[in-house]
Amino acid sequence: MKDIVDTAIIAEIWAVIEERAKNPLQESYTSNLLGDAKGIDKVLEKVGEESTEFIIAAKNGVDVRTIQEASDLIFHLLVALRAADIDLSDVMQELKNRRK
Repeated sequence: MKDIVDTAIIAEIWAVIEERAKNPLQESYTSNLLGDAKGIDKVLEKVGEESTEFIIAAKNGVDVRTIQEASDLIFHLLVALRAADIDLSDVMQELKNRRK
């Protein structure tokens, strides 16, 4: 099993999502997703879409595509957490609790 290279990237992405939520930029995909008139429904729609694409790629054994779709899914899941006003630290704590 490979070592996990850079877990700090999740914190970095979370910081960008937080920044885009607080200070939206018109040209930012994340800002537009969080500010969509459909609200959290639009974000959750993307989570569902990316989940399906991940499942199909993994089932078909296409490693590169599976990695890409997993990345999309993780990103959109983080955006969905922010849209639901759930802090990532709470999720991380829950994961830690489950390891005990």
